[in-house]
Amino acid sequence: MEQEIGTWDSVLLENLSEDSFINNIHQRYKRDHIYTYIGTSVVALNPYHHISEHSLDNVRNYGDKGIFQLPPHIYGLTNLAYQSLKDQSEDQCVLLTGESGAGKTETFKMIVNFLTHIQDRSHCPATPNVLRKQSSTSSASGLVTHAHRRASSSCSGTANFIICKNRSENPSATISRRQSPSPGPSQRSRSRAESIERQSRRHMREKIVDFDFSHHKSSENISCLLESHAHQLHPTKSCFKHQQTQVSGCTANFPTAKGSPKYAVPTVYGGCRQCGHSKCVRGQSLEKEDRDELQGSNCRLSTIASVATHPTHPHRGSCSNLIRQHSTESQPERERDRSSLMGSTQRISLYDAHKLSKVLGDLPPPPPSSVSPTPSASSSLHRRHKSPTQRMRECVTCADVFLEAMGNACTLKNNNSSRYGKLFDIEIDFKGDPMGVHITHYMLEKTRITDTIIGERNFHIFYQLLLGADLQLLKSLKLYRNVEKYELLRNTTAMEEDRMNFHYTKRSLDVLGLSCEESNSIFRVIAVVLKLGNFIFVPITNIDGTEGCQVSNVYEVQETAQLLNIEAQILINSLTRANSSNSAQEDVGCEMDARQAATNRNTLCRTLYSRLFTWLVNKINESLKSTQREKNLALLDFYGFEVLEHNSFEQFAINYSAEKIHQNFVFHVLRSEQELYIREGLEWSRIDYFDNESICELIDKPSYGILSLINESHLNSNEALLLRVQQCCAGHPNFMTTGSNSMCFQIRHYASVVNYSIHRFLEKNSDVLPKYISAAFYQSKLSLVQSLFPEGNPRRQATKKPSTLSSNIRTQLQTLLAIVKHRRSHYVFCIKPNEGKHPHQFDMALVQHQVRYMSLMPLVHLCRTGHCYHLLHVKFFHRYKLLNSLTWPHFHGGSQVEGIALIIRNLPLPSAEFTIGTKNVFVRSPRTVYELEQFRRLRISELAVLIQKMFRMYYARKRFQRMRQSQIIISSAWRTWRECRFGIPFTGRRHLWSLYRVAREEYRSLKYKRQVKWAIDVIGRYYRQWKIRQFLLTIPLRLPPNTLSPLSTEWPAAPVFLADASRQLRSIYHRWKCYIYRNSFDQTARNRMREKVTASIIFKDRKASYARSVGHPFVGDYVRLRHNQQWKKICAETNDQYVVFADIINKIARSSGKFVPILLVLSTSSLLLLDQRTLQIKYRVPASEIYRMSLSPYLDDIAVFHVKASEFGRKKGDFVFQTGHVIEIVTKMFLVIQNATGKPPEIHISTEFEANFGQQTVIFSFKYGGMSDLAQGPPKVTRKANRMEIIV
Repeated sequence: MEQEIGTWDSVLLENLSEDSFINNIHQRYKRDHIYTYIGTSVVALNPYHHISEHSLDNVRNYGDKGIFQLPPHIYGLTNLAYQSLKDQSEDQCVLLTGESGAGKTETFKMIVNFLTHIQDRSHCPATPNVLRKQSSTSSASGLVTHAHRRASSSCSGTANFIICKNRSENPSATISRRQSPSPGPSQRSRSRAESIERQSRRHMREKIVDFDFSHHKSSENISCLLESHAHQLHPTKSCFKHQQTQVSGCTANFPTAKGSPKYAVPTVYGGCRQCGHSKCVRGQSLEKEDRDELQGSNCRLSTIASVATHPTHPHRGSCSNLIRQHSTESQPERERDRSSLMGSTQRISLYDAHKLSKVLGDLPPPPPSSVSPTPSASSSLHRRHKSPTQRMRECVTCADVFLEAMGNACTLKNNNSSRYGKLFDIEIDFKGDPMGVHITHYMLEKTRITDTIIGERNFHIFYQLLLGADLQLLKSLKLYRNVEKYELLRNTTAMEEDRMNFHYTKRSLDVLGLSCEESNSIFRVIAVVLKLGNFIFVPITNIDGTEGCQVSNVYEVQETAQLLNIEAQILINSLTRANSSNSAQEDVGCEMDARQAATNRNTLCRTLYSRLFTWLVNKINESLKSTQREKNLALLDFYGFEVLEHNSFEQFAINYSAEKIHQNFVFHVLRSEQELYIREGLEWSRIDYFDNESICELIDKPSYGILSLINESHLNSNEALLLRVQQCCAGHPNFMTTGSNSMCFQIRHYASVVNYSIHRFLEKNSDVLPKYISAAFYQSKLSLVQSLFPEGNPRRQATKKPSTLSSNIRTQLQTLLAIVKHRRSHYVFCIKPNEGKHPHQFDMALVQHQVRYMSLMPLVHLCRTGHCYHLLHVKFFHRYKLLNSLTWPHFHGGSQVEGIALIIRNLPLPSAEFTIGTKNVFVRSPRTVYELEQFRRLRISELAVLIQKMFRMYYARKRFQRMRQSQIIISSAWRTWRECRFGIPFTGRRHLWSLYRVAREEYRSLKYKRQVKWAIDVIGRYYRQWKIRQFLLTIPLRLPPNTLSPLSTEWPAAPVFLADASRQLRSIYHRWKCYIYRNSFDQTARNRMREKVTASIIFKDRKASYARSVGHPFVGDYVRLRHNQQWKKICAETNDQYVVFADIINKIARSSGKFVPILLVLSTSSLLLLDQRTLQIKYRVPASEIYRMSLSPYLDDIAVFHVKASEFGRKKGDFVFQTGHVIEIVTKMFLVIQNATGKPPEIHISTEFEANFGQQTVIFSFKYGGMSDLAQGPPKVTRKANRMEIIV
């Protein structure tokens, strides 16, 4: 428990202000208390040094307590999300926010460490009863137990072992120390111990198995062997600065247990012990796993050896059996032993002992100049004992380790900056175990591959591979250790920790299940990226005067081609000749100059690395995917806001992502919560906050946002892009220009004003690899490389144009925020205390700036005056109704609100903590929510005990009744047999001989009736089976000849008891007939049937003339326009080749209502009106411009096509047609518009509707004139002012 420094929760500050908030976190930061709560959110300051190791004890403490029962910690927030997911079955999400260098990556790893180890506390005993059963008090055994717990998630089988060692030196002292806390044990305790021991031996039923341990020399040899190899296999953790001093003093870091120096367990530290540098934290869990595996083997083998030293005193419950001993210790002694005794022994496998000893004995000592080898044999030995849950926890940690090596780099503001965004979606089952993981990555900064800023580094994996790989691996990859030999890494420095971290990076591939071939392919691709950066293109001048280029260092090309398993000439052609084919000839394709070749080389390096990263993420997802759907706990670690001296397209995308994530926080926390309070009728004073929605609209607004402007096809230079951005964004309050001659623009972000250089914006946005390079790399015989370039497959059809980076950014962020939207979010606000990365330095102005732009003060005020938790009435009532006897299990007293009030009044909590709104119940304090859940858990335990009690009572009562009835039957039968056999009458009952004859006759009668009933059942059953068989076999014979028609409804009659089966068979038969009927159609008939079905949907029971059109097929081209040569020329110009409908119809004049014949043509994209003689186009209306068609419900053939209010619509207006094929033309027009726009047009059928005639709106009115008018001819159309009357 940490000392009280400041206030744990900022909501509880007495005089709440910005200054008091910052002073509070400052006071805590000076004492290395970097975490502070804001309600259920966490503010984390980057300490820039190692504070404390993240041990399992810390995980266990926070996993067992509520969020406010222990000092603020990231584990407390993670446990809150974890417990909420388990208890409420609600998806959770933990979002990490903060600028670059604020510590988001380390916080993310701590959260992953907590989630992968929180369930390990279940392996430890929790009750004193269990400990008392497992503790030893046998004075005759001469053995003492020392518990060694495996503090890793990779433990196999059980996590607890008991190591036995001979204590023959001082047995009396041992007995006295274990039996009583006082120096002089009493005679009563000794006699009691002896009686319990005798009783335990009497009840022991395990079979004693004696093993021959003569081939082992002693337990000391085994222990020393394991310890020596454990030191060799794992290098001492230290930074490069203090490595030499650390090695010399490494023995001081291994404390020994009291009285047992041979079984020393190394202490696990999180970083350098002198400077606190957190090196190797990425591999800490892996190193701890290896060490603990060796300790587990040491424990088992030491147990064998200790028993081997006492072969003449076999004791029941030794190594081959579970130790069952009873404790006679007093309570203080048991409490002291509870920390050391963690479980019982398990069976010892001699085969495992032999194999482990042999493996460790055969390992060669590590070379002094390289990293020590991984104990793969020992790891594989123990890996097969791991459960799937432990395997999943291991893989989650290793996935984070390898992705950190591939996606993190050293920047000017952060030594381990994540240069990509990641969403870890961990699927957790009802027990709390991780069952699967899905990783989604966003926006890998692939430009870092070829354009590294001075003072920064490339991705970690390059340096780890060069420094950490052994000579054999480097030789196979054609690489050198010197970083300066590679152009992509020039002017950057490697660190000693890269050499050490490669051990964990390579190990993580094995744990994730990648084969040796796949791992080798990954390293080969990384080596190819390094070697491609060394290609030097020398310009040359050809004979014809054209410029070309050639590769000066051909040896690099040959080595790269060998790594790719491809011909060297193909590789050269793909980089020096445009549109080169897949041939190995030298003069194929057009030559490029040196600048173009270098640009393609850089694009290839970036594309190859980014696709490898995506392939690795997909591979990890495939190995970690869950077989069943579970609840998800997502961890979001995205880019932090960053401002550099030179900000380009990468910073623009990064800051836009940070802007969108902050806008998500503002909308769902600060805005939505306050709107909910007002909507629920709560008294509320509005809290002001800064809403950055306008900044997001400036960037991602459709058509006019900066991201949309970048994608405009007519922009071919960065100058044109800048001019276009200035034209569209001028006047926006958050957009500023820097001058007429400057190639920059400024955006006022939520964090600060950033100046962006427009240089290379378009190039970085459309960083697309040419198709011929993909085709060349697809020829590689390396399967991984082929999978990275699928578009190079010649059999693959050409796909759509590749999307730009700006489009991908917007789409990915929309998808990400849609996932986060439907989950309960928990926020971690990471704050950078100073710019120099110095520990214990607190820059007040910098922290104040971060507190302001992250809107922490509005959040504090919201948590202080608002409510932390709300739930719908129905959910609250059903969740907590078990807390009140009046509402459990059923409530009949009134409405749910009354039941909720009863529940709240019955709770031992202040009523002021609860507020009942119109639809939700609000809880003010997180502490109240925690206590409410604790009451619920306690009540569930009580109900579980009640259910168990009732079931046990029911089971015991039923068993008693069965036994009592059986006893009565046995007694009655025995007495009857005794009386009949020996003639001994039973006192108090009539003589049996007087009842024997009657009983025998009654028995014969009952037997006969039973036989008759059985015969009737058999006959009836066979008769029903015969009727069923006859009915099924005669169905085909009784069907009529024309039964295959779907219109036929005839079906043979069936017996009454087969009515349901007959109905189902009739339905199946009808569906089969319809299936046969449909399969007889060709494609043309299917299209016509689709049109008929569409007409039925539109006009059935709505249009009187629809019934006449059912029997007539839709011909479409009634004038055979498709064969007209003049039409073929016209349609080629207008792109209306496919004719859907063509016929001469009547166009109704708008002024007089007269009929004017005209040729109407409907294509797949537009509606055309042509002169019927010359075929001259009078009007052409795109299908997307028609949004509605209006008709009357009568027998007329008039239809009005409504055109949108565009330039064409305002000038010409709507069209009125009269045709005998009105049903067909409206149906075809409906389908054409639906295919063109993606949504169906509106079909309006009414006696009155409006139409637009250019500058005037006219009302159409249809009147029914009787059968006589109908027989005379077409309808009568008259125009009166702004009304047009049609009599049909």
